[in-house]
Amino acid sequence: MTPKSASLDAFLTQYKNENACRKFFEQIRFRKGDYCPHCGFTTIYRFDDGKRYRCAGCKKDFTIKTGTVFGESKIPLRKWFIAIYLLTTCRKGISSVQLSKQVGVTQKTAWFMDHRIRKAMKQGQGQLFGIIEADETYVGGKDKNKHLSMRQACTRGRSTDVKTPVFGMVQRDGEVRAAAIPDARMLTLEKHISGNVQIGSRTYTDDFLSYYRLSKWYEHEKVQHSQGQYVRPGGIHTNTTECFWSLFKRGYIGIYHWMSRKHVQRYVDEFAYRFNTRQLDFTDVFTSMVNNVSDSTRLSYKALIA
Repeated sequence: MTPKSASLDAFLTQYKNENACRKFFEQIRFRKGDYCPHCGFTTIYRFDDGKRYRCAGCKKDFTIKTGTVFGESKIPLRKWFIAIYLLTTCRKGISSVQLSKQVGVTQKTAWFMDHRIRKAMKQGQGQLFGIIEADETYVGGKDKNKHLSMRQACTRGRSTDVKTPVFGMVQRDGEVRAAAIPDARMLTLEKHISGNVQIGSRTYTDDFLSYYRLSKWYEHEKVQHSQGQYVRPGGIHTNTTECFWSLFKRGYIGIYHWMSRKHVQRYVDEFAYRFNTRQLDFTDVFTSMVNNVSDSTRLSYKALIA
């Protein structure tokens, strides 16, 4: 699931120093013309150092990072680019401990960089169509390792008291859409499906009761997982979604070990982004990511840990 042509040697050769990184980011940032991130004025002046700009309208100074995910970070752009490379090419993700060693920053800084990059890993907005597989999973570790109350023990498995439910939909030969949800009740799942899947599409799910009413709006087929059935004739299965969950869980268990309920969605976005760009050339993936970084607002550390 690693993007094509993702050679680290070629990447470091292309972005060999800070100046090369700044020129590339400037091309992306001002691809639609010069503008001031403070007021939007289209006439700006460049200082001789090549690092600072001044708006001819509001007279404020700014850098190429101002108003982006990078914010006013003092971390060199080349280190940001390496972090983006690692987060988009490591199949199961990369921990902040490992990232700190690879990039040359503290673990705390690497963790902050991770989340700011994940903020730019946007999922698509259009509706899925054709054949759609839908399934849910739960994040939060094994119940046997937890001190559960009697009520929690009785509802384990699909309990949202100790686990965070995540719902996903995959278009055959297309994109995945996944989101952390408050619960796996019928109305919750129907809302997510109707918001992301074109009415009349063919949907494949398991026999979970929350999918019971989908046949009102979609051509709905079920696979009886409760009876050990995983594939029906005609290609009716949810194995593509299960494959995505398998990769997500391997990243959870083997790399991150734990995801707080507050940050689960960013981790989901990370895995969805890599899944959706798996067939693209890395050059296109990296350019897309830098575009997203340029267009997304800064995530402050205070907001992250609040």
